[in-house]
Amino acid sequence: MSPSALGVAVVCMINMNRSMEAHSILQKRGFSVRSFGAISLVRLPGPTRCRPHPMRYDFSTRYMHMYDDLSRKDPECYRGNGILRILERKERIKPHPERFQECSDSFEVIFTCEERVYDRVVQELCAREQVTFRAVHVVDVDIEDTLEEATFPAFLICELCQSFQQADDMEDSLDQLLQAAEEKTGKSILHTVCFY
Repeated sequence: MSPSALGVAVVCMINMNRSMEAHSILQKRGFSVRSFGAISLVRLPGPTRCRPHPMRYDFSTRYMHMYDDLSRKDPECYRGNGILRILERKERIKPHPERFQECSDSFEVIFTCEERVYDRVVQELCAREQVTFRAVHVVDVDIEDTLEEATFPAFLICELCQSFQQADDMEDSLDQLLQAAEEKTGKSILHTVCFY
């Protein structure tokens, strides 16, 4: 199976850091990938992790609009916490964040970046009307939401995708591949199968 033949989605809360890091790496490796957020509005961190920026953005808001808005409001704060740099990088990948619940495309594998997102994705998939009855594997690779911590798990997601595409039968190999990833990282990986 070629990289582009495996339809992959990566979902985090706001489609800004974790899902976009994996999106970037997978895209560079030739995978057909989309990334999403799972909540209703994009909320960006403010001066401290516990104090998010009071302005929230709709998922259709372009990354560059967010960049311009935050640059006007408090450039020192948002340059210091890395948000402006993140927004510049994301604009090179796609124009704006996307919300998973608004996407009707089908994927073979959906990676989530934390258990709360995994629960939202599985709940959304179970609530949808089944049309094709195709299986989609939902896999949670827990990723801390910091700039530093987003990179290694993004490469792990890429390695898993490469292993899935190289497997003679992904369905038969998936449990073994996920177990090997758990042993490598020392973290448990959640997995379920839903149907479209």
